[in-house]
Amino acid sequence: MRRRKAERRPVIPDVRYNSEIVGRLINVVMSRGKKTIAQNIVYGAFDMLHAQKPDQDPLEIFHAALENVKPTLEVKSRRVGGATYQVPLEVPAERQVAVALRWIVTYARTRKGQPMVKALAGELMDAFNNTGSAVRKKDEVLKMANANKAFAHYRW
Repeated sequence: MRRRKAERRPVIPDVRYNSEIVGRLINVVMSRGKKTIAQNIVYGAFDMLHAQKPDQDPLEIFHAALENVKPTLEVKSRRVGGATYQVPLEVPAERQVAVALRWIVTYARTRKGQPMVKALAGELMDAFNNTGSAVRKKDEVLKMANANKAFAHYRW
């Protein structure tokens, strides 16, 4: 190893639910350092989820959606003898959460013609129902990893 390991900074839990994962979602939604706007977007989306399913806690819906989007396998490029192979690797738990949050927010942003609050609520609801773009992305990544199982012996 050439350099020292990057140390993980602690994530501050959010104010409403006192949850670190919701705090991380707010940080992913945040752009240009405007955390209050990101909080309004996330809490607005959670309120919309609660309005759609009043019998369920929006935090439970969010956690279930996150579980449906988390990737278990992914591919990484490895150069071996002049050839590049897509090597399937298991995804560490910390990265699973980070990637799932990133995918949800990215696909919410691609929903044009509606405010971000509504788009995020829609994407979370789709992920909760095991549909939507983020779940499709997870399935594509898994399919790619399974297709390249032959190169699994190149992992290190």
